[in-house]
Amino acid sequence: MELFDPTQLNWIELKGGEEFDYPIDYAFAVLSARPDGHIDVVFRWEPNSYCHFHRHLVDTTTTVLRGEHHLIEMDQGVELEHKVRVAGDYAHKPAGDVHMEYAGPSGSMLLFNMYAPDGRLFEILDKDENVLGEATIENLVSGRLG
Repeated sequence: MELFDPTQLNWIELKGGEEFDYPIDYAFAVLSARPDGHIDVVFRWEPNSYCHFHRHLVDTTTTVLRGEHHLIEMDQGVELEHKVRVAGDYAHKPAGDVHMEYAGPSGSMLLFNMYAPDGRLFEILDKDENVLGEATIENLVSGRLG
């Protein structure tokens, strides 16, 4: 039994270009965004695909809804830890967490719950951890992140 029907969500797809040396193919759908800075977003990854390398600017709680999901914690280009999460796994990470993440061979879907009173959620980084862009509640809700 599904908790919700993902086919009924308004998905915004994101793909990487030639400037990235890893396959980027994921999408997000905002479930709820409140004026006080709380946002709930579902992200889904295609099989063996990544999202952009990024740094969370707020505490983030995640629940794996489907599939296998890999999280590689990084610091200055060095892999600190590689975690594999499966459907039902729940985790909370503090602001400042820098990582790569990607889906397993069947893809993955996760629920993210965040609180960002200033609206800033995460920074997209290059391999040297320089900021390429910033994701905010406003651009997720408007779909401008894509």
